[in-house]
Amino acid sequence: QDNFDVANHKSTIKAHKQNVARRSHNRELRTQARRALKAARAAIDSGDSSATSPTLKTTTALLDKLVRKGILHANTAARYKHRLGRRLRKASAST
Repeated sequence: QDNFDVANHKSTIKAHKQNVARRSHNRELRTQARRALKAARAAIDSGDSSATSPTLKTTTALLDKLVRKGILHANTAARYKHRLGRRLRKASAST
């Protein structure tokens, strides 16, 4: 992917380098979001309310940050947050 022989113009070579860097950065952030969601789900399922609250807070903050950066669509983040809240309500109702 670091092959910069894709274009003949300096501007397109630079644009390609920028795209590679941005794609890598965005991929890292999406991975971070997936890990945070997984940790939040695990915290909710564990039933430990002291661990759930901060994990949920950081996860929602991360999702909102990714929406602001344009990495996640707003509705996608809203769907993730809604599902986490629904899971939390279901877990707290069962205990």
